[in-house]
Amino acid sequence: MILVIMLPGTSKVYFKKLNKALKTKKAVPMSVIKTDSFTSRWGLLLSVLGIAIGTGNIWRFPRIVANNGGDEGAGAFLIAWLTFLLLWSIPLIIAEYAIGRNGRKGIIGSFIKTAGEKFAWMGGFVGFVATAIMFYYSVVTGWCLYYFGVSVFYGLPADNTEAFAVWDTFQSGGLPVIFHALAIGLAAFVVLNGIRTIERVNKILIPLLLVILLISFFRAITLPGSADGVRYLFTPDWSTLGNPALWLEALTQNAWDTGAGWGLILTYAAYMKSRDNVTISAIQTGIGNNTISLLAAVIIFATVFGTLGSSMSDTEVLDIMKTSGPASTGLTFIWLPQLFNEIPGGRIYAVLFFMGLSFAAFSSLISMVELSSKVFVDMGVTRRKAAMSICAAGFVLGLPSAMNLNFFANQDFVWGLGLMLSGAIIAFVVIRYNAGTFVRNLVYSERQPSDTGIAAIVVALKYLIPIQVVVLLSWWIFRSVTEFAPDTWYNPFDSYSIATVVSQWIVAALILFVLNTWLVKRHE
Repeated sequence: MILVIMLPGTSKVYFKKLNKALKTKKAVPMSVIKTDSFTSRWGLLLSVLGIAIGTGNIWRFPRIVANNGGDEGAGAFLIAWLTFLLLWSIPLIIAEYAIGRNGRKGIIGSFIKTAGEKFAWMGGFVGFVATAIMFYYSVVTGWCLYYFGVSVFYGLPADNTEAFAVWDTFQSGGLPVIFHALAIGLAAFVVLNGIRTIERVNKILIPLLLVILLISFFRAITLPGSADGVRYLFTPDWSTLGNPALWLEALTQNAWDTGAGWGLILTYAAYMKSRDNVTISAIQTGIGNNTISLLAAVIIFATVFGTLGSSMSDTEVLDIMKTSGPASTGLTFIWLPQLFNEIPGGRIYAVLFFMGLSFAAFSSLISMVELSSKVFVDMGVTRRKAAMSICAAGFVLGLPSAMNLNFFANQDFVWGLGLMLSGAIIAFVVIRYNAGTFVRNLVYSERQPSDTGIAAIVVALKYLIPIQVVVLLSWWIFRSVTEFAPDTWYNPFDSYSIATVVSQWIVAALILFVLNTWLVKRHE
């Protein structure tokens, strides 16, 4: 008689292989009975930074900062943004690390273990939000790859007309679909080979990205007039803190920045070693990511002010930065190539910038594919089939965003806001488990925590996260009805209405709720 001990997180696929080996009396490979894990804490940290550091830092963050700056500067927005790092992102990252390490499964399996079987659908909803973002995020990754190729082989546009021509030519043909397919195909290749391959890829991509950003940083701040851009970035205009829109933008941007509440960190945490310190990992993740965002903002502000400041007023320069262009592409994909063209050695600078942007996008895309693949692996599907199926579905369901920028913008709007709901659901799991017990047993595990440390995390997850969600979503609904879209807020076919957001959320949640029992059985 042979006793087989199933390690936490071991999938049915591995059990079947083990059972077959035992029946045929063959030697059992260690790879069959050993769960995958990151080889080192450094590998874990770089991989999680690969989640967090993406186009949200380089493509989205500088534009959001510019849009929320006042007459004196944008420093007040940075204060609100850093406030949400402490009150929203780091607490949720701590919770995700703890839930994933405890569950040793993907988002649904870990929710079942931590919150109970009847809440499997909630894990599915959090996972679906991240997956829905993946559908159009691979499109953005394709844009980055295309502009990297253009900067290498074709040079840079000389003026605004030529820059728009490059963008319009790209969008008018089938190239967005081709590059979307390339991005999702490369992600499939990495994910189907398992967490060790993901770790190896991130060990290359993230350090290279940091080197590229540092080179770009030092080049940008040496431009004549760049100091004006840096000064504007960090100078607070205190009056803007009274605008509720700034706080909503600061929270959603920090969620985009760090990956908090997506379920992506939870998925990677299933592979972390039990001795890894959750709180230190979360703090390193949050601070490391936000440092990259600030670095990217300095690069963009210094480049734009340094290039245009001699011929335009600060107001005119900011108007250009605030002009998002089609689907928020203006600053990164239309203006920056022109600015690089005016800088000595600008083509090399552009190649490095778009290479770094491509690395950042790709490392985040990998984590989104892994999240969905891990769910299917937990359900007994082989990793190869899971990754290939997810990427095939991602390609098909990403086609509307690749072919229609209005559809792309709608999905970005709907599921970007959905991250707030995902954060609230993760906080709910902690509260249901009992916040104090959760922190003592799952966050600190074998370590002896301080009462102050426990209290701070409990207060953040039990009270501050739910309050932030209720206040900010209520404010957004009120402003949408009374100001943003008073005539269309109830129309589900309007791209930016309350109805389009809520209806898509409800459809996804209802389908998963109906499938709850099936999801639980497949995860047994």
